[in-house]
Amino acid sequence: MNLLEQLKKVTKVVADTGDFQSIKAFTPLDATTNPSLILKAAGLPDYRALVEAAAKKAKARGGSAAEMMARAIDETCVAFGLEILKIVPGRVSTEVDARLSFDTKATVARAHSIIALYEAAGISKERILIKIASTWEGIKAAEILAKEGIHCNLTLLFSLVQAVACAEGGIRLISPFVGRILDWHKANRKVDSIPAAEDPGVLSVTAIYNYYQKFGFKTQIMGASFRNIGEIVELAGCELLTISPDLLGELAKTEGTLVTKLTPEKAKTATVTKISADENSFRWQLNEDAMATEKLAQGIRAFAADLVKLEDLLRPLLA
Repeated sequence: MNLLEQLKKVTKVVADTGDFQSIKAFTPLDATTNPSLILKAAGLPDYRALVEAAAKKAKARGGSAAEMMARAIDETCVAFGLEILKIVPGRVSTEVDARLSFDTKATVARAHSIIALYEAAGISKERILIKIASTWEGIKAAEILAKEGIHCNLTLLFSLVQAVACAEGGIRLISPFVGRILDWHKANRKVDSIPAAEDPGVLSVTAIYNYYQKFGFKTQIMGASFRNIGEIVELAGCELLTISPDLLGELAKTEGTLVTKLTPEKAKTATVTKISADENSFRWQLNEDAMATEKLAQGIRAFAADLVKLEDLLRPLLA
């Protein structure tokens, strides 16, 4: 068997894309999207009709220009999600506007809007994960939504304290960004590469996995943002891994024996210290982690910038 076939036996493989053809090619169980992926897909001629239909729905409801634009963004993201759900048997992750990352109340409201659009199309909230940035405010919003039976995927997660706060809040799933952690450390160390077994992103996810297993947390871990298949191989056994089409293709073409690196048995024997994740501790520990602080802020800015570009694409359709 190739590495992808072996990986699917020990880890739930998720497609990290908004491109339907790529999802069909690799038969993942779930799929994830984000503003950057939606923008990339929305700009392709093949998906023009989908974007136009979403904008038409938003415009038909009327309201101010700002209200129509917010609805158009949500309608577009949900339109892609609905098409993805025709392909995958499991769940799709749909992201709340990144510009609301520091507003708990507004994040909850937009999550409700997204879920309502899916339910109006006949899709149960059980098949949806609302993606929210792992700020303190985002985590609190996800806690509220979890109590309502709306499951969330906490994204842009770069540190153990973010992961612990999510787990203590009863949140369904987190997405630690493996490759972006590697990017920061390569730049900081001024090196071109770091071996996969020593990759700081891999070590971060391993530490979170061991912590969750050691202390009995049920929050699922979905490693994300990979730069090479070596990182993926080192995390075999993690509950979920969301992988780009390029890397899925590389795994499918690579032969060899895959060793399961993460197991509950290994985690139980790991040396793990329990930490506090109340608001003061959270903010301080995040502040003390230069990589996590910088990558969280950078990620929110990048997603926000792509939302502005998506608005530019939608604006003529709402005129």
